[in-house]
Amino acid sequence: METSARNTPAPACVPGAIPAAERAAHFDLVARLFGGDAREKRALENGYEFRFDAAAFEDVARFVANERECCPFLDFEIDVGAEDGAVRLRLTGPEGTREFLEAELPG
Repeated sequence: METSARNTPAPACVPGAIPAAERAAHFDLVARLFGGDAREKRALENGYEFRFDAAAFEDVARFVANERECCPFLDFEIDVGAEDGAVRLRLTGPEGTREFLEAELPG
């Protein structure tokens, strides 16, 4: 059976995937990472790549740990530069992922 892109549901979060007691801290982390800490944002065909300073590594890893529960359609790649330690986070996924990220992430 062949599936077309038209039959693929739009990317969406899983409600309640992040426990209620942790949600406020997660949303604060998202606001800080993508509303100010990201040094660069680059559009990809099916998502975005963000660059952060080396000091943001643990926060980026925490973001990924939470978001992979909430948004199972996303592919996450973390790359740490050997020379400068810059952290690059690539968020990609199916058709509509870039538009989803534009709507959900500050900045």
